[in-house]
Amino acid sequence: MTSLDKVKLFESLLEKKTGLSMEMAATYNPSDVESHWDSIWCESQLFTPDNERAKTLKSTEKFVIALPPPNVTGRLHLGHTLTAAIQDSLCRFYRMTGKEVLWIPGTDHAGIATQSVVERITLKEEKKTLHDFSREEFLKKIWDWKEKHGSAICSQFRRLGCSLDWSREFFTMSKPMSKAVVKAFVDLFNKGYIFRKTRLVSWSCHLRTALSDIEVDTMEIDKPTRIRVPGHEKTVEVGVLWHFSYPIEQPDRSYEWHFLPENLSRIEKITVATTRIETMLGDVAIAIHPNDGRYKSLVGKHCLHPFIKNRKIIVIEDEYVDPDFGTGCVKITPAHDKNDYDIATRHNERCQTCGTDEKLEFISIFTENGEINENCGIFSGMHRFKCREVIEKELDRIGLLVEKTPNSKPMQIPICTRSNDIVELMLKPQWWMDCKPFAKRACDAVRSKELIIEPSFHEQTWFYWLENIQDWCISRQLLWGHRIPAYKVIMKDETKNTDEKWVAAESSELAIQEAIRIFHLDEEFTVEQDDDVLDTWFSSGLIPFSPLGWPELCNVKDSDYSIYFPTTLIETGSDIIFFWVARMVMLSFACTDQLPFKTVYLHAMVRDSQGRKMSKSLGNVIDPIEIIQGITLESLNEKLSEGNLPQSEINKSRENNSKDFPDGIPECGADALRIGLLAYTKQGRNINLDIKRVVSYRFFCNKIWNACKFVFSNIQLLKEHISVDKFELLSYSELFSNYSNDLQWEDYFILFRLANCIQTVKTSFEKYLFSEVVTAVYNFWLYELCDVYLELVKNRFKDIGNNFNAAFTAGQVLFKCIEYGLILLHPLTPFVTEELYQRIKQIADGTHSKGSISSSSYPSVFSHTELTPAKDTEFKVMMNIVSKIRSLMSILGITNKEKPSISVFILLKNCEDRIRDLIMNVAPQFITRLTLISSTEVVSESNSNRIEELKKTCILDAVDEKISYYLRPPNQVDLSLALKKIGKQLSSNEKLLESYLKKKSSPAYTKVPEMIMRQNEEKIESLTSTIDTLKLAYSNIENLVDLPK
Repeated sequence: MTSLDKVKLFESLLEKKTGLSMEMAATYNPSDVESHWDSIWCESQLFTPDNERAKTLKSTEKFVIALPPPNVTGRLHLGHTLTAAIQDSLCRFYRMTGKEVLWIPGTDHAGIATQSVVERITLKEEKKTLHDFSREEFLKKIWDWKEKHGSAICSQFRRLGCSLDWSREFFTMSKPMSKAVVKAFVDLFNKGYIFRKTRLVSWSCHLRTALSDIEVDTMEIDKPTRIRVPGHEKTVEVGVLWHFSYPIEQPDRSYEWHFLPENLSRIEKITVATTRIETMLGDVAIAIHPNDGRYKSLVGKHCLHPFIKNRKIIVIEDEYVDPDFGTGCVKITPAHDKNDYDIATRHNERCQTCGTDEKLEFISIFTENGEINENCGIFSGMHRFKCREVIEKELDRIGLLVEKTPNSKPMQIPICTRSNDIVELMLKPQWWMDCKPFAKRACDAVRSKELIIEPSFHEQTWFYWLENIQDWCISRQLLWGHRIPAYKVIMKDETKNTDEKWVAAESSELAIQEAIRIFHLDEEFTVEQDDDVLDTWFSSGLIPFSPLGWPELCNVKDSDYSIYFPTTLIETGSDIIFFWVARMVMLSFACTDQLPFKTVYLHAMVRDSQGRKMSKSLGNVIDPIEIIQGITLESLNEKLSEGNLPQSEINKSRENNSKDFPDGIPECGADALRIGLLAYTKQGRNINLDIKRVVSYRFFCNKIWNACKFVFSNIQLLKEHISVDKFELLSYSELFSNYSNDLQWEDYFILFRLANCIQTVKTSFEKYLFSEVVTAVYNFWLYELCDVYLELVKNRFKDIGNNFNAAFTAGQVLFKCIEYGLILLHPLTPFVTEELYQRIKQIADGTHSKGSISSSSYPSVFSHTELTPAKDTEFKVMMNIVSKIRSLMSILGITNKEKPSISVFILLKNCEDRIRDLIMNVAPQFITRLTLISSTEVVSESNSNRIEELKKTCILDAVDEKISYYLRPPNQVDLSLALKKIGKQLSSNEKLLESYLKKKSSPAYTKVPEMIMRQNEEKIESLTSTIDTLKLAYSNIENLVDLPK
């Protein structure tokens, strides 16, 4: 559909679906404004790119990006919201600059997350587990659940106003996407990059699957404690060290002889310590440092295992051992510990080199569901944590338990994010991908700037992960996911199945052909597909190209793949730079031999106002929809009881809620939430979200609403005055040439600020400086247009009968400021800007642009001889005077309630003529309108008598070295009382400053997080400035007050 067709469709829908013919509401109501625009945008196909145009454009004239696919199980969280706000603002900005934009939505099947949800629901509703169903039966349950609930999060993205092309929405387990996954696996297998091998993996016993590192959380334990794990009735003791001994084998003595009490007490033993005493069932060696003379004589000797008669434990040497930690002896359990695995592997390699037969076994002791297996004698069948308790008692009974002590070092216990089970390392045959050649290309691309990472400090993380890349475990023991297209060859003659033979293919029929081709089989055999599924990150790693038609359309002219790949940008959270971003790059190199995108932009992590990670376990997670729609304090607190929080955490969270949200969270709307999050991106690595700040942006939207109401009413006034139905909108050239005599100082000022804002916003978007975009637009609307210009031109509209041209030029300038201001703001706040933009069209002439604001052209920077930096300097001088006067009046407690009579006398010293003329001619009216000042007078520096007179009745304050002023306070101001008030404020601020400086000087301050240091510096700077202002005011007022001694 062409742009013109979209405009026509939009206009027709606009008439049917909006209440724009109704009078504007008195105040901004986000739910009313945001209720209808998404459906109009989508039905108008505004966000579906024009392929015919796109195929003629260069890559730099297109902007293509994929939304990081949220889990199909998911609901919107603040991380999603920040992603949406950033990406949508970019897409809307680049559409307005004329680029053809494609933003691709989709959802991820989220293997382990989705299966876990359905398992929990099934257990709760049917009292059945996964293992009570066949594979096909349970997969049907998951698909049924996905069809019923899987679109919820997409609806929430639409609630945020995301300009996604929903016609291209994908699901990672749809047929086209699944074909891409199979193709990628088979090709990489056939090229030798994917292989099968038995290695250590992180294993969830409760879920019975290998885990990705991102599915493993770390629990910090700094003292003995007990935690609860699924599948075990009792709590589990952690944070302790068990010290126990192995007896050294005595030659010519029976196994039983060593464990007789009278013998055990006198024979030589070797003591080790462990935080996981149950793993001693898998011990095969004890390692010492080669230079540790204490145990040198024991190297090569054997210890006896107290519970497994035929297990001898050899004493070996390895430089990994720290001789100064504990006893200097380390028990080696290679099947369940990474360091032990490495030590055992090195030992076996040395044995291979030396030709000895003292190789170590890798003995697994756990079943897949976390029980003790058949290798462990009397303990077989026990839950591993029940076994922990029994082994402690048995070692104590035998006399081999030396002591149990608190662990002297803080422990980090790996916890499965989905089940809260303690993760075990286990030796399992898995599918792996060799990433090294692709990781090197990914590093080279960043170094050569072929791939740009923003902010650039993330490059360090990129190189850390990819220069130390390990083979990627891509298989998972789940039902939900892409079943691995690998087939095991099974010979009919079972004696020939000693070595595993595997092939990869798109089907079992093709697998048979592959087996014959590769293994030259001429005997009867069958193939059996692996039951495992692929890691979710494998399919999501193909997202830059699989939704565009790869592999089927990669050679088809004018296909989405040929038009839009490679894409422009990937934008996501910095926490998945390796798990997702790096893997997309590596898989794109592997599958397409191209980079998938040109730029990576990584946003900060959203945390609560105290800097804590938002976590269900902390009870501080805030649903973005609650911010958009609002929620009461009671409802916030009720939600805390819905989870699994302990009562102590519930009480703490309720206390925090009462402090942070005493009246609940007011309705903010999607626009306020979006701009609020974008404003925070300046913080860097983390975003400490204060909801009160989001609420302030709702007030900002209300300010814009009211400003537009004022402008529209005055435009209507102009139309009525000249009896026309439409307001003729002049071009800049017409305005500057035909009405130059009517343009006043404030008109040139606001037009210069508008031009400056246009340039700043454009540059900031292109550099991904979203907070600077927000600051520029916010300052223009609030501090320049609303607070200054609107106040200055109000009298021109009131005086329309006497000076129509002055009012007319003010209307023209206001109209341009409102129109362009809305366009600049639109990428940040799409709903309110669309609503107000359409209302502009109701009063504009017939030549005004049609269609949606999202289809409007980004304003170009205009120029004029009067729009110079000198005008900006003049404005800053005037605003400095106003700011200083307002500050002093605030200190004195002067408000507008009593309608005080206040006079200001401006004194100039050695000012350049331009500034002197400005203040003489413009300042009196400017200051009177923008402050509570009743009258303003400019006093010549040569008028010494007048100055002496003012000193007796006025407070002196300096604006800068050349401009000062005298303020004559109204009679109702008690200066003695004001002085005492200032003194208290000064004392309070000085004490607060002293406390911050004391913190900063502490030796422990170096450990304070960088973000807190930055906040403290800002506070110190602010306090210092406030103290200086108060001191000056105190000194100036003191001159007028005769204080009692």
